[in-house]
Amino acid sequence: MVPDIGRGSRTHGLLVYLYGPGRREEHTDAHLVGSWDGFAPDPGRDPDPKVTLARLTAALDLRVKQAGDRAPAKHVWHCSVRTAPGDRRLDDEEWNAVAQRIVHATGIAPAGDPDGCRWIAARHAEDHIHIVATLVRGDLRNPRLNYDFNKAQAECRRIEKDMGLRRLNAGDGTAAKNPSSAERFKAERTGRPETSRETLREAVRRAVAGADSEEEFFTRLREAGVRVRLRHAPSGDALGYNVALPGDRNRDGDSVWYPGSKLGPDLSLPKIRLRLTDGAAEPSAPAVGADRTNWSPPARQRRNATVIAERSATLLERDEDGEAAPQLVGVGELLDAVAQTSPATTRTELAAAARAFERATRSHVRAERADTRALRSAARGIVQAGGALGRGEDGGTTAMLVSTLVLVTLAAARWHSARGHAQQAHAARQAAAHLRTAYRQAAATPMRMLHDQGRALPDAQRLMHEATLRAVLPENVVRTGGTEARTDALVATLAQAERAGHDSEALLRQAVDMRELDSADDVNDVLVWRLRRIAQLPAHPGDGAHRPQAATRQATTPSSRTSERNATAAVPLGTAQDPNRRSPRR
Repeated sequence: MVPDIGRGSRTHGLLVYLYGPGRREEHTDAHLVGSWDGFAPDPGRDPDPKVTLARLTAALDLRVKQAGDRAPAKHVWHCSVRTAPGDRRLDDEEWNAVAQRIVHATGIAPAGDPDGCRWIAARHAEDHIHIVATLVRGDLRNPRLNYDFNKAQAECRRIEKDMGLRRLNAGDGTAAKNPSSAERFKAERTGRPETSRETLREAVRRAVAGADSEEEFFTRLREAGVRVRLRHAPSGDALGYNVALPGDRNRDGDSVWYPGSKLGPDLSLPKIRLRLTDGAAEPSAPAVGADRTNWSPPARQRRNATVIAERSATLLERDEDGEAAPQLVGVGELLDAVAQTSPATTRTELAAAARAFERATRSHVRAERADTRALRSAARGIVQAGGALGRGEDGGTTAMLVSTLVLVTLAAARWHSARGHAQQAHAARQAAAHLRTAYRQAAATPMRMLHDQGRALPDAQRLMHEATLRAVLPENVVRTGGTEARTDALVATLAQAERAGHDSEALLRQAVDMRELDSADDVNDVLVWRLRRIAQLPAHPGDGAHRPQAATRQATTPSSRTSERNATAAVPLGTAQDPNRRSPRR
């Protein structure tokens, strides 16, 4: 059950809308389901609705007129209350009970208070009602409405439980402001897929992702086609900023400007300045052991970001507020950077993941040290490197990074759940769902090629690596043979790693020990990307020209089995021998 509260100054105008046909003829059978005394005139049940509407307006405004200048300028309190999709249909008596509970909880008309504000509850659809109240009490004082929205939210959670409705997640006051009904109708009328507020919020988020300075932030906004207007102090220093979409105007023909703070609690200029100062982006270092001549800038930066994202997941799992809270902000910036530079095949899902995770970046937990430099540097590197082509190494490293980001967002969901942040945990899980879809899109080609390469290995070599998998991994992870083969890509990766000079068993143990695998949809896929990153193998198996050597060899005492494995691993995939490579010393 979702409440939405607003204030206005025209009682009659609001009632005309509620009892009218609606903007799209969506209002049907408008009628009262409750009122302050149970006897308010009902225009929906009267043969002369215009006269009755005037009588109802006069009754609601009576105390307002009596209070005169002491009445608030915006004396109309309006709260729509809507059931969630899939909820059962409430009857009029139940909606009356809902309205009475909400006006009591918010302080509009406390139960048993004869001087409570006058109010009515009107219904013109099956799934919601509108509560209208005038904000002058019977004793001509103004009601105390501190935190009325939070109180209405809390009461709706109790109503859901008592009436057996779908239980929605409780908020904590840190969410961004939702678009108003007027904004949504305007977007529909002008053919926009979303409201101006939502478009601008995403544009500001993307502009700040990895930005190195305030000037760069505003430059990015303007380059994205957003109009920017700064507010200056007498000293000339910028105090804040407003943004607008070109051509977005109100009924008077004036541009519609939004302050950053109204787009999101963390998008005001002071908050952005703190982020730029505490997490100043540093030059992004190249991946360890990377062959810069064979990997494009987008591919290198995605590899670097994968390493940093793994570290963020580890920090989130430590369960320490001071370290974890800033990581969430940094992960949000990284998602925004990836979304705006991603291949076309994954762009929609990655953008949806970034939008969802935006809610998970804010809570009442404050960071003791807001060090997000590594994540901001990764975001900056990705933005500066530009978009990936969606094929070859660039597309493969997108899959590598997205696979890791799935685990990061799930770690964020667990962190929020442990603190009772229901909305944030839900948002992080939504982001993970979008990332999983994006991963399947990005990984389809490279994983298919790896599966083919694994199946093409000589039987002896394939069986040897399957034995390594059984020795290191839990039995339910390793499925080999027949139509259920799931480890072909993992076997191909182990073979390539040994050919590059690694000890495959030691490398696999290192990948397993990096962090938990329980939250992975497919452990095999996660391990493939970890191994390819650690061993500096091409993310796209078709990029065979790039064969980096291991940064460090694993020092082991070769047994007869290890010697045989190393000798066999010297054979390239699908060939009998490699004349250009010397066999390891036995």
